Amino acid sequence: MKKVLFLDRDGVINVEKHYLYKKEDFEFIDGIFELCQFFQDLGYLIIVVTNQSGIARGYYSEEDFENLTQWMIEKFKENGIYISKVYHCPHHPDISGECRCRKPKAGMLLEAQKEFDIDLKHSVMVGDKERDIEAGINAGISETYLFNEKQNISDTKATKTVTKLQEIWENRC
Repeated sequence: MKKVLFLDRDGVINVEKHYLYKKEDFEFIDGIFELCQFFQDLGYLIIVVTNQSGIARGYYSEEDFENLTQWMIEKFKENGIYISKVYHCPHHPDISGECRCRKPKAGMLLEAQKEFDIDLKHSVMVGDKERDIEAGINAGISETYLFNEKQNISDTKATKTVTKLQEIWENRC
């Protein structure tokens, strides 16, 4: 069974911007490449799990999302990092109804578990919102990190709260 570093996208990989779908607006967060390299060197797969309600809201299309995703994956490759897969939830409960994939539900993580034979208990989840942490916990992940760069979240179920991504790999050394 494989271990995985699960990452939320907006707010963890890139600076959160209002319904981001253009590469011109995409700005990587400091430390994301180093974080991924650290876990990749330990043998972890890297998988992105992201809610993308902008699709349901009609702000951008699946094609827009896929184009940005392919560009992002290429930027990771240029930095020596292989993203195994990007799972996304295009739904919003008020628009498209309930689904099983939207975080805090564990649907995307459980789908990844089946596809990649993942040991969820020994995997890691990094998110910037409590729903990311809850999705990890709901999937059975025991090591979760809340990336709280703005220090605006005080109550969390996360294993640890960090204000810089480098705190995660420093915490594990």
